Amino acid sequence: MFEVEQKYQVEKRLAVEERLLAFNAKIIGQEVHEDVYYSHPSRDFRESGEALRIRKVNGVPMVTYKGPRMPSKIKVRKELEWRLDPGDARGSQMAELLESLGFGKVAAVCKIRDVYRIPNSEITVVLDQVDGLGCFAEIERIAADEAQIELAKQAIEELESRLGLEKKESRSYLGMILELPNR
Repeated sequence: MFEVEQKYQVEKRLAVEERLLAFNAKIIGQEVHEDVYYSHPSRDFRESGEALRIRKVNGVPMVTYKGPRMPSKIKVRKELEWRLDPGDARGSQMAELLESLGFGKVAAVCKIRDVYRIPNSEITVVLDQVDGLGCFAEIERIAADEAQIELAKQAIEELESRLGLEKKESRSYLGMILELPNR
């Protein structure tokens, strides 16, 4: 599975919400995300472009690995993700395993995410309020295989202009957090 997404800085959240509703986008719900990112003991994920995290979505833990970015204007990465509960209801056993294997905690990213679905498409749009960073939108479409990646990129580019999203952001939330002066 490949995650195909583009992130945008949002200055006027209400305007984006109004455009989404004009497209008959349906709000699926609101999620609270608490992400703890880990560093690999023998390679630098910043150099390789990979990421490993334990994410809690409304308290439900999951582990996510994101592979290196593929060459593209729009972010395309292999993604592996699975829930840790019920056997690890807080994600603490996975955290202990990672730390026992030499992985180190890098930073935490916390956000409130409003999730929208565009009707008759496989596109999800989220509006994120990220602690310490502000508001962002992400347009995402999952590609089951490499053959679907181009279709996903085209769909994202078409929707971004219709939603008036112009300020593309290529950095991850983790990258932005790590660049903050107080870090």
